Amino acid sequence: MILTKEKFICENLSRDESGELCFAGMPLSPLAKQYGTPLYLYDEERIRERCRTYLGAVREGFMGRGKVLYASKAASFRRLYEIMKEEGMGIDVVSAGEICTARAAGFPLEKAYFHSNNKTDADIEYAMDSGVGYFVVDNEEELYAIERIAGERGASQRVLLRITPGIDPHTYAAVATGKVDSKFGSAIETGQAKEITRLALSLPHIVLRGFHCHVGSQVFDSDVYLRAAEVMLEFVSLINDELSYLADELDIGGGYGVRYVAEHPEIDIASNILSVADFMIKKAAELGIKLPEIAFEPGRSIVADAGLTLYTVGTVKRIPGYKSYVSVDGGMTDNPRYALYGAPYTLLPVIEGDREEEIASVVGRCCESGDILQENVPVPKNVTRGDLIACLTTGAYNYSMASNYNRIPRPPVVMLRGGESYLAVRREMPEDVMALDV
Repeated sequence: MILTKEKFICENLSRDESGELCFAGMPLSPLAKQYGTPLYLYDEERIRERCRTYLGAVREGFMGRGKVLYASKAASFRRLYEIMKEEGMGIDVVSAGEICTARAAGFPLEKAYFHSNNKTDADIEYAMDSGVGYFVVDNEEELYAIERIAGERGASQRVLLRITPGIDPHTYAAVATGKVDSKFGSAIETGQAKEITRLALSLPHIVLRGFHCHVGSQVFDSDVYLRAAEVMLEFVSLINDELSYLADELDIGGGYGVRYVAEHPEIDIASNILSVADFMIKKAAELGIKLPEIAFEPGRSIVADAGLTLYTVGTVKRIPGYKSYVSVDGGMTDNPRYALYGAPYTLLPVIEGDREEEIASVVGRCCESGDILQENVPVPKNVTRGDLIACLTTGAYNYSMASNYNRIPRPPVVMLRGGESYLAVRREMPEDVMALDV
């Protein structure tokens, strides 16, 4: 039986004539044999396609006055920054580690925006030393620290202020960031957003470029962005009226959802952006203000379905009358998202097995009862040691959240391009895990 891509949640999946699962047009068994498992795979062309979709839609919708910044926290390694540079993307970064990696890739850091709700003095100094173009400022303490450090250098620093618009995106609580009581930003509703704007305008070494907001992640409803855009433009207008400051830039964040399971809807990103652009242009005209340059910050939707993780089955445990477990050679160390907040995933056998299926929990190898990749997964009844299992849509927040819990080395990252593969991040060895021990 040959399965067509219409039966999969990702367009870059298929099965060949023998029934083997293929990703980016490449059968998975030879890749597992060449690189071992667990194994992170990335479809380079899919990443580039997503970048071009965003860039094209933003360029068209905002008539050339827009930016697209890749949200590095979704996945950060040197090759990704090289691709972002080649595609003409900006980036947002949240740590000295991400800045260092982008710098090593030769990314032009004047196009980088530095986020985080708690930048240390060392972080601020390193970012300035590295030539990071913009700081997205979360709070007054940070603003004073940037002012002091920039002043000591006799320099000025461009900033955006992170504003909390009070929007509830009705998504996972762990990834909702736009509500009034969020740990991020200054709330409009409490008056703190206006006060931090007033402060920023008073500081001699701060160049206020505008505002930033982000309502959350894994959002499928475009209404969330329209509501956030409306609130933020009204805030821009208010500040213009009351403080005589008109923002040059308005970053409305990222967060478009991706399909982890068949029940998740597909999002037409380009049409959504064009709708947001049309709304914002009309809203700015209604308010009588010039529309600021608009920035989007996609992360997950750039890399998620460009990624797939391969595992090898180690044991199959059946407890009669209770449940079955299929244990693989990875788990929460390479994908902690189910353990953290029950994130859904689709898992498939690489080689089609017995047509009869059973339901099992696919679990990891850690000494931790919560080390689960997914519960209630249909698996072939003849699944056995040595079989390969693919976990789909793992390009975002898998490699970037991986750990060495139980001192397990992290998997390699392999890029797929034009029917060929190449190593982007090598596999860790036990010696790497203990390399910092003294």
